[in-house]
Amino acid sequence: MDASLKDFDGTLVLVGAGKMGGAMLEGWHRLGLKFDQVIALEPEPAPEIITLGQRGLRINPALDMVAANAIVVAVKPQIAPQVLPTLARQVRDDTVVISIMAGRTLGFLEKTLPANAAVVRAMPNTPASIGRGITVAVPNARVSKPQRELTDKLLRATGAVEWVADEGLMDAVTAVSGSGPAYVFLLAESLARAGAAAGLPADLAARLARATVAGAGELLHRSALDAATLRQNVTSPGGTTAAALDVLMSPAGLDPVMERAVAAATRRGRELAGA
Repeated sequence: MDASLKDFDGTLVLVGAGKMGGAMLEGWHRLGLKFDQVIALEPEPAPEIITLGQRGLRINPALDMVAANAIVVAVKPQIAPQVLPTLARQVRDDTVVISIMAGRTLGFLEKTLPANAAVVRAMPNTPASIGRGITVAVPNARVSKPQRELTDKLLRATGAVEWVADEGLMDAVTAVSGSGPAYVFLLAESLARAGAAAGLPADLAARLARATVAGAGELLHRSALDAATLRQNVTSPGGTTAAALDVLMSPAGLDPVMERAVAAATRRGRELAGA
C-alpha cells in the first residue's frame, strides 16, 4: 500500500503533541503532509512543536470552524474522559478517530464520542520515535475502506502496521510489542551485568552489550531469515554459543520466563481496561 500522504487534502487534528504525537507529526511530514494541514492540541507544547508553528502547524486554535477528516488522540489514557467530549463538534460522519491510548477500548471510545463515530484503536511502541516502531490497529464496524487506508498511512509514518479484527487480542499485543522494548532493554542490562560478573570492566561490558543487542536487532530487521535461523547460524555445535544456549533454552530458561512475563502484562492490560 502506498504510504504517501501527498494526496491528502483535508485537515488532521492531533490531540496530544508529546513524544509519540510529535514523532507521528514528523513522520507525517516526511510522507508529504503539509504542516498547515495539521492542528495540534497541546496545553504545554514543547519548543520543537512551537518551532513547527513557524512552518505552518496550527497550535491550539479555536475549533469552532474546524472540519476534521481525521483525529489522532495521543494523550495519556487517564485524561481521556476529560479530553474526548471536547472533540464532539469535530467528529463528522466522514471523520475517523484514531486512538493510540493504551487500555482504552473501542467500547469506551464509542461511548465517549458522538454516536456512529468511526473509530480505530491502535497500539504503537516506543521505537516509533525513530521511525522503527510497529503498530497494531483494530477498527470498529463503522470504519470505511477509505478511512482504514488513511489510518494505515498515518500509522505507517512511524513504522510497520498490522491489523487485527479481534479487539480481544490487543492486550496480548500490548504485552508483546507495546511493552516489548522494555524487555529488550532489560536484556542489554542483564547481559552487561553478566559480562561484568565474568570479569569485564563494567563500562566495557555495558558497551559490548548495548552494541550487540542493537546490532543483532538491526540484523534481524534487515535479514529475510527468521529469528530461529539467525540464531542457528551463530551457533557452532559444541561451541561457546551452544554452551550458553543450553542454559537459556533449558526447561527453566528464557521461554518459560518470557511466557510468564507476557501473561502477566496481558493480565494487567485487561485489569486496566476494566478499571
